[in-house]
Amino acid sequence: MLDLVEYAVKLASDLGASYGEARYHGINGFTIYTRNGNVMGSGITSRRGIAVRVVVNGALGFAATPELTRDGVRKTVEKAVSLAKAVSQLMKKPLKQDDSRLGRARYSVVARKPFDSIPLDEKVNYMTGLWRNIQGSTKEARIPVLTVTYNEWTEEKIIVNSDGGYVESSIPRITMYYNMVVTLPAKGSLQRWEQLGGSGGLELLEKWRLHEKLPEEVGRYEEILFKALPPPTDPVDVIVGSEIVGLVVHESCGHPSEADRIMGREAAQAGKSFIKPGMQGSRIGNEYATVIDDPTIPGSYGFYLYDDEAVPARARYLYKEGVIYEHLQNRFTAPFYNTRSNGAARAMDYASEPIIRMANTYLKPGDMSFEELLESVKRGVYIKSYMEWNIDDERWSQRYVGLEAYMIENGELKGYVRNPVLEVTTKSFYSSIDGVDRNLEFYAGTCGKGEPSQGVPVWFGGPNVKLKNIRLRSTVG
Repeated sequence: MLDLVEYAVKLASDLGASYGEARYHGINGFTIYTRNGNVMGSGITSRRGIAVRVVVNGALGFAATPELTRDGVRKTVEKAVSLAKAVSQLMKKPLKQDDSRLGRARYSVVARKPFDSIPLDEKVNYMTGLWRNIQGSTKEARIPVLTVTYNEWTEEKIIVNSDGGYVESSIPRITMYYNMVVTLPAKGSLQRWEQLGGSGGLELLEKWRLHEKLPEEVGRYEEILFKALPPPTDPVDVIVGSEIVGLVVHESCGHPSEADRIMGREAAQAGKSFIKPGMQGSRIGNEYATVIDDPTIPGSYGFYLYDDEAVPARARYLYKEGVIYEHLQNRFTAPFYNTRSNGAARAMDYASEPIIRMANTYLKPGDMSFEELLESVKRGVYIKSYMEWNIDDERWSQRYVGLEAYMIENGELKGYVRNPVLEVTTKSFYSSIDGVDRNLEFYAGTCGKGEPSQGVPVWFGGPNVKLKNIRLRSTVG
């Protein structure tokens, strides 16, 4: 494929492009879907093609093809150049690129247990066995639905551009989704949805231990339905679990820190940003509010060492000690901010244009233990996980409904709390942090953005976080 990618870049130059970029992008995977222990479907995914971007007369053109021949690539380059020329007639100001140092590298993630090390029938037994394992986990509650999806795939890329970038990579990934409903007559129902994911091989299944995790969860949710009481109505301290913290930083820091969203490109597609041009250096929280996005974490679901513009990846400090510090940038947005790309350009597949994306976003952990965090609360609530959430278009006002939650009295967990609702603004969340423990945990997600929509693998996470003087609401009448 390298010869076709290099041919595309040279042809773009011959046709008058001041910049040419070509990316071979191949994804090969396998999926199993089960419902209540029955296999409902399975399939093989194979998507391969070459994407081309060019700059002509200061305008950007993009085209892609699954036809991996010189003729197919030639037509694609010609289309990209033609589109750029057409766009250039409408532009008031020519597009600029930054002068980022670009990589010349090959790298790969090595699976300790490759996908083919376990036969298909064993994978099917693993999936169907999850349903059998939760039978008998409840006394009175029913489990009407358990759906589980398993997906393994390897993503291969060859990226070449006319500014000297050259990167080859191969990353295997696994993800699993499960959705369960637990119901109890006269007490209602609870629903739990979770995604797990990482880069690597089948060794991740051993790490996740779903055969043990799911029965424990089912039993706990039955207890919540039986025993949980409404949350207190007066302001209390709230310890927010790492699962919710991760979602908060992804939605209220990661997305509004995307430079293209700040510039308005995403407004009609995925929403706006409360961050406006010129707000770098503005205070958004206190000294505990440091949010980092780092693609280079080994084993992470959002792992990469070079982005799709061949820029080396690094940790990005989006909020630093309560200050809006750095935005996620690519080579085309960075010049508007008089900076350089920090390696945030990613594409879902060959047919997608690289756009600014998160990778692994988390709140910086502190030095306290969880026990010390608990001991600092005289009366409060610990919300460990969530059942539903929402946030507005500007990523400012947000709401999280707790699933597993506990009352705290004199530093000890005392009993379940039913569906506590945390409603905060972005600034109030980051300004109310009063303690952070050292237990950094990550959770997988498929982050959606763009038009057409692109979903890319990410992690989000953080430690357990204490918020001061929060008034919780409840979904229970």
